[in-house]
Amino acid sequence: MSSPPSDSDPSDKITGFARLHPEIQRWIWRRGWSELRDIQESAARAILDGSGDLLIAAATASGKTEAAFFPLLTAVAGRAANSGIDLVYISPLRSLINDQFGRLEDICGEMGIHVTRWHGDVSAGPKQALLQEPRGVLLITPESLEALFVLRGPILKTLFPQVAAVVIDEVHSFIGEERGRQLQSLLYRLELVARQRVRRIGLSATLGDMSLAADFLRPGGGPSVQQIISNAVGSEIRLQIRGYVEQSSSESDTMERTERQEIVEHLYKTLYGSENLVFCNARQDVESYADALREMATLRKQANMFFPHHGSLSRDLREDVERLLKDEEKQITVVCTSTLEMGVDIGSVRSVAQIGPPPSVASLRQRLGRSGRRYEPATLRLYVAEREIGPDAPPQDQLHAALIQSIAMVELLLERWCEPPDHGALHLSTLIQQLLSLIAQHGGVQAQQAFRVLCQGGPFREVNAPLFQDLLRCLGEQGVIMQSDDGALFLAPNGERIVEHYTFYAAFSSAEEYRVVAGGSDLGSIPLSNVLAPGMFLIFAGRRWKVEAMDERRRTIDVSPAAGGRVPRFGGSGGQVHERVRQRMRDLYARSDEPIFLDSAARDLLREGRTNFVRLGLGSTQVIASGRHSIVFPWTGDRIQGTLVLMLACRGLAVEADGLAITVRDAEPDRILDHLRDIGESQPPDPVALASFAPMKILEKHDRLLNDDLLCLNYAVRSLNLLDARHAAMTMSARS
Repeated sequence: MSSPPSDSDPSDKITGFARLHPEIQRWIWRRGWSELRDIQESAARAILDGSGDLLIAAATASGKTEAAFFPLLTAVAGRAANSGIDLVYISPLRSLINDQFGRLEDICGEMGIHVTRWHGDVSAGPKQALLQEPRGVLLITPESLEALFVLRGPILKTLFPQVAAVVIDEVHSFIGEERGRQLQSLLYRLELVARQRVRRIGLSATLGDMSLAADFLRPGGGPSVQQIISNAVGSEIRLQIRGYVEQSSSESDTMERTERQEIVEHLYKTLYGSENLVFCNARQDVESYADALREMATLRKQANMFFPHHGSLSRDLREDVERLLKDEEKQITVVCTSTLEMGVDIGSVRSVAQIGPPPSVASLRQRLGRSGRRYEPATLRLYVAEREIGPDAPPQDQLHAALIQSIAMVELLLERWCEPPDHGALHLSTLIQQLLSLIAQHGGVQAQQAFRVLCQGGPFREVNAPLFQDLLRCLGEQGVIMQSDDGALFLAPNGERIVEHYTFYAAFSSAEEYRVVAGGSDLGSIPLSNVLAPGMFLIFAGRRWKVEAMDERRRTIDVSPAAGGRVPRFGGSGGQVHERVRQRMRDLYARSDEPIFLDSAARDLLREGRTNFVRLGLGSTQVIASGRHSIVFPWTGDRIQGTLVLMLACRGLAVEADGLAITVRDAEPDRILDHLRDIGESQPPDPVALASFAPMKILEKHDRLLNDDLLCLNYAVRSLNLLDARHAAMTMSARS
């Protein structure tokens, strides 16, 4: 066993492996590994030689989990059985916990280290056993850790008296999200329970700026976080963007079916008989494509090899599909959302397909990373459909923006760029949750102590004392909390109802749902917003069903197999487009070269989009007329574009974001340019006052508890960028 060559002293080359526990060494040899990977060797030395926080970054399936756990398990091996939980592993996904549980049980079995998984799908038995005898490794989600704090507050000290480290998987998926701020708060509260600084080890995909991940891992201490970033060269990439044209028709449904049928036929012809992933941006598309591919197999009298996978399906169905993917004898293709984007071990995948523009460059890289294992090229096929341009098509549709955005994202991917995670929001919704959780944990808490735990020492550092006091007054006025004469905070009746509801432990909100049941088996759930009744038909879990009965009280739908059906609506929306993607799109319109990864239809669409870009005069101006309206093309990201929309709206203009552009109704371009010039030259408006013009400011779970002033402040910090919006306005007025 040896590590990859390095510039260090030759005697150090096997240090990492040689210092691992003998049972771990045997486990490695049994798997036929010839050497540790670069991050595993480096992490072994860093973890065993130091005690500081560590960030391990590498591509999907690069061995990050083993890099952390090999040395951590070595360090805690031989600890007394009654010393409490030794290591905590936190994952954003239950499926990832289930996957890691099997791996770690295999490694820990011969070492005498107990492994427990804890989330909503795990039965009570293993959880009770851990509570009675805290030990070993705990695998848990942020929501289940939150429940421990709320429901088991008095005994937490017996669970975590000397936990050695917390491993956070898929760190990049938490940054800028409600769950991320919740997790940061829970990590700090865990240290308070343990009465010691607990080492944090983050596992992350590589980002453009890794300092953001380091700052997330240890708020206020990012520079002290040691970073180990894999320098392994990625596999060869083979990719193609395929273009499709939706023919003009008075029947929009027919038009969609024609275009989709062509994509389905190519997917079937290309993927049948091998293991692949097909990513869609919405769950309804997963169901639609999985159903169409299954129907095609039936028509061709072949066994179905296409299966859906998304978050609304039951755990059993998802795990069945994951097992099929791992079985090398089952050559299946899974149509999925981001549920298979992150690090669940699914074995070797031959290729990845993406239908429609990917949500982001970072997401595209994660998805592509699922392919190309075992020294095979990573293969990506990207399918993009554009509408045929009719005589009355608006300017935005004439540019074929979906195709151009896909090309821009692929080019940025090949340049190794990806979006930096969003950060800096106040997350007052999550602060409310953590305040209520802290009160529930202790039965009551002094206001000053809550401020120190959550804001001064915790992750809500943007919230100063006056703002925290405003929040407390707001929650008091709504009957969520109450305060005694000595300053102690307690749950008021409304707060008790919030904490006692089963949804409290999640920092994010989710729609209420029906549970879909077939023959007593749970298939999953669909939102209540779907209008269904007995006798109607449904496509779900890749199959077609007839609704036999509905129970409104129990919120269940009983179904039986049927020949027809329709896909339910799941809701949700795509991610925000970064300004660099939009800037690359503008560059693509102005260029004349044609990327070699386009098929002939995609090349034709690119040429047509470029021709219309020139015809519309967008090379020299960013504001054009369209009938009685004006169309503004800022060529910037969604956050800056949204700020511009509000800046124009507060001037009395009828304005709305329209994908790539901004539509201003009943206004000539010269008038809009005057407004843009004035925006660029004037002092920026007060961001809180500007936020009052936003039609939808309730974005996070507990935002509804905020008064108007706090709601506008929360929205302004999260969603507005006045400085860059003013610069964009000035640039547009100067160019025109």
